[in-house]
Amino acid sequence: MREPSPSGPSPSSKPIPVGTRVTLHDSARFIDRELLSGGSPWRLVRLGSSARSVVERWGDGDVVRPGEERFARNLVQQGLAEVAYPLDSIVDVVDLVDVVVPVFEDGAPLRELLRRLIGLHVTVVDDGSSEPDTVRACCDEFGADHVRIQSNGGAGAARNVGALATSRPFVWFIDADVTVDTPIDVLVRLYALMNDPSVAAVAPRIRGGEGASVRDRYERRFSPLDMGAVGGLVRPGAVTPYVPSACLLVRRSAFGGGFDESLRFGEDVDLIWRLGDEGWLVRYDARVVVTHRARESWRRWFSQRVNYGVSSSALARRHGERLAPVRSDLWTLVTWSSLLARRPLVATAFVLMARRAMRTRVARIADDPSGVANRLVAKGTLRSGAAMARALVRTFGVVILALAIPRQFRRRALALFIVGTAYRWRSTRLHLGDVPLAVADDVAYGVGVWRGALRSRSTAALRPRFTRSTIGLRDLLGRPPSDDSSRPPVTSSA
Repeated sequence: MREPSPSGPSPSSKPIPVGTRVTLHDSARFIDRELLSGGSPWRLVRLGSSARSVVERWGDGDVVRPGEERFARNLVQQGLAEVAYPLDSIVDVVDLVDVVVPVFEDGAPLRELLRRLIGLHVTVVDDGSSEPDTVRACCDEFGADHVRIQSNGGAGAARNVGALATSRPFVWFIDADVTVDTPIDVLVRLYALMNDPSVAAVAPRIRGGEGASVRDRYERRFSPLDMGAVGGLVRPGAVTPYVPSACLLVRRSAFGGGFDESLRFGEDVDLIWRLGDEGWLVRYDARVVVTHRARESWRRWFSQRVNYGVSSSALARRHGERLAPVRSDLWTLVTWSSLLARRPLVATAFVLMARRAMRTRVARIADDPSGVANRLVAKGTLRSGAAMARALVRTFGVVILALAIPRQFRRRALALFIVGTAYRWRSTRLHLGDVPLAVADDVAYGVGVWRGALRSRSTAALRPRFTRSTIGLRDLLGRPPSDDSSRPPVTSSA
């Protein structure tokens, strides 16, 4: 375990400066006069009329005015707003950044990457390759510094060595098999978000590389490093719970001891969550795109997925319930379980109770409490059901398929498996050729999770997490709400 990262600045000590342009995040929506929904993770925030007018003014392009600095910081910390820094104000960024490239064995992509990175301060860390002279010659050809580790310690250890061998205020980690078409442009866009002193790390979107093979085409749509088309804050429970370290810009003063070198896989998840625990923000900018090539053989492709699954047990020991394969409040679980068990009346009853409970909680502050309740409960129930099926198939796909063998469970098990698999295509076009690879992808990851659990003799990565529900015992019993239960489940903001 590495030493803790330095603590991040407290939000109150770093208000958003006057004159800064702030915009609402794409997920943020006013669903009533004073209720703003969205954020990372999702939340419902009550804004007074004056606060709403400020937000609407920002949406029209205005900047933060005196007296609005802490309000802007509050929305940014909750993932409801983003700061828009002008790119043309960034100068001399090259001399502020050290690029660290870990490499092991495969020198072909390293040569292409170094060719593109000419002009930047690059340090290549050879993580025990069997042909070190080839790596050194490549570094000499393109003017990159070279550091050699005698025995292979993994990507995390190599990145730490590279960070220790450099000294500039920011470190840009780039894996050798990542392609950055326009490095300076990518760097400027990532660095712009570092203008916020609360941000410790920024990552771009990493898509699969171009290629003609079936594997390449699948990776282009479903690379395990692709965190999606929606940017925002990175934290457990958010739309983007972590970002990979294959391309990651880090503030050196926040890096501390760096990656946990005992983790061969999942070291990036661990670092990102430790930074968040120390009070830092991590951002994902999906508008900035780099690419990562697929594994060159089916065996290595499958092994990559298995290893990602294996890492979940080690991460669960460090981060507990954050690694839960399924997260749900109890009543949502009961609702969908009832439908799966062919008990639609039970499921309907729980949805109606959730609607009634939500309506009661927003009645005092919403102009249309019924409309707000209908919208939130309907959207929440539908999204949670599909996401839950996806999570179950991801980790327990083999078990679900085994349950499809007995006739009495076959239809329900197959229905669950199909929904969980189809959820992959919620935002991209379906290609039938992707289906067998998607199934193999999930099976490989699930095998890895179970293998890791057996090796560690721990079920932490297999246990579901039940979160707090909007339905209380009084709702179940049909009793009138107490004064406490009538309070809305929202965060108030001035």
